[in-house]
Amino acid sequence: MTQSQTNDGAGAVTTVEAVPPQPQPQQQSNEMVLHTGSLSFSSHMSREDEEMTRSALSAFRAKEDEIEKRRMEVRERIQAQLGRVEQETKRLSTIREELESMADPMRKEVSVVRKKIDSVNKELKPLGSTVQKKEREYKEALDTFNEKNREKVQLITKLMELVGESEKLRMIKLEELSKSIETV
Repeated sequence: MTQSQTNDGAGAVTTVEAVPPQPQPQQQSNEMVLHTGSLSFSSHMSREDEEMTRSALSAFRAKEDEIEKRRMEVRERIQAQLGRVEQETKRLSTIREELESMADPMRKEVSVVRKKIDSVNKELKPLGSTVQKKEREYKEALDTFNEKNREKVQLITKLMELVGESEKLRMIKLEELSKSIETV
């Protein structure tokens, strides 16, 4: 036995019980009811009940079919979406592999260049300290050279003064001698 409810739109709900058709004894009881006198009302009610039951069952089956159809549509959309996701996953995997293959040669080259830079840095350290040492020595030698040069200039100046003074003194002596010779 199946129950179905329908709403007539005015707020009243009708409950219909669907009774599956029973074998011959049911029909015989219907015929008996026909013979007893309340024939038209009972048979009319059962036919009306049967029609309501049939319509309720057909409405139920239609809704079930619609639900099944929608479920299949949703399943197809999900399958399509999963297919697209799977394709995108494969595409992303391929792109990642390409990126990794591109990065490997560059990493090797970068590693080689870094090793060369480290090697050159190791060679530059002692050279840098040697250059600094030589620059200090050069600066000291240059300072010494300039100091000696200034000293030489001072000595030359003093020499020139002394030579000039010596000449003056000699000239004065010569003049004195000359005057003394003239007076003699």
